[in-house]
Amino acid sequence: MTQATFHFDALTPDLMWYALESIGIRAESGFLALNSYENRVYQFIDEDKRRFVVKFYRPQRWTTEQIREEHEFALELADAEIPLAPPLVINGTSLHHYQGYDFALFNSVGGRQFEVDNEEQLEWVGRFLGRIHKIGAEKAFQHRPTLSLEEYLYQPRALLQNSQCIPMHLEKVFFNDLDLLIKKIEQQWSTTHCNIRLHGDCHPGNILWRDGPMFVDLDDARNGPAVQDLWMLLNGERQDKLVQLDILLEGYQEFCDFNVSELKLIEPLRGLRMVHYMAWLAKRWDDPAFPIAFPWFNDPKYWEGQVLAFKEQIAALDEPALSLMPQW
Repeated sequence: MTQATFHFDALTPDLMWYALESIGIRAESGFLALNSYENRVYQFIDEDKRRFVVKFYRPQRWTTEQIREEHEFALELADAEIPLAPPLVINGTSLHHYQGYDFALFNSVGGRQFEVDNEEQLEWVGRFLGRIHKIGAEKAFQHRPTLSLEEYLYQPRALLQNSQCIPMHLEKVFFNDLDLLIKKIEQQWSTTHCNIRLHGDCHPGNILWRDGPMFVDLDDARNGPAVQDLWMLLNGERQDKLVQLDILLEGYQEFCDFNVSELKLIEPLRGLRMVHYMAWLAKRWDDPAFPIAFPWFNDPKYWEGQVLAFKEQIAALDEPALSLMPQW
């Protein structure tokens, strides 16, 4: 079975119970599914009334070496007192195997939603991102990928071309505008930036707020430019983004230098994420969980909206890149 057509049908509650028992954990409650589609993530309580989260990785997505690098990075950050939930080391390892599944166990951590328009919270997040990147720059991932046009543009375009997701009456304009977007990104993409180990998917939904920020979900960790972990925290009009960027970097620069030349990558990175996301949905559409969670993906109106989004992103790429306040 290929990665694209793999289903989690065999991942029954009984299998999960036995998988946990194989590492000495006995689940006493049921398994509460958490918000995850790429993998399967469940919260439960064990016989000692401790609350855990177990994560079953989608087979064939990452190699064992790549998952171990994710875990090593998380444990390295935790050792440096970065607020995140690292995988628990049990019987000398953080990665476990049972009947074809790789899985990991985490302490369950709660928190409220990170407020993207809260300047104090934003500065606090900037400080910790600076600390994360300071550690991330010490060495590169050897097995996990480096953010690239191949993975985020060219492969997604080929997948979309070969899929049957796009309505026939939109195919011509869709791929014409997609190719214009790709060409514009190619013109502005730079390979001269320094690639460091990143969170990789640092959007507001992956930050909880407790007595400060709590970073979650390193599943997309990879090598790439530092700005990849910053730009998704910016929202609103251009002036709003400038203020937010200034606040983020004020905290960030306390711990790690930021290369301001990377700011010109923000809109290309936004374009990469746009194309990669729709291709990800197309790739996973045979997984029964996806049509239930994303019913709008199969609606022609969605694809009409994507054509408009391409045009808007091309226009955004024609605008001057964000720049820092004069004190920078």
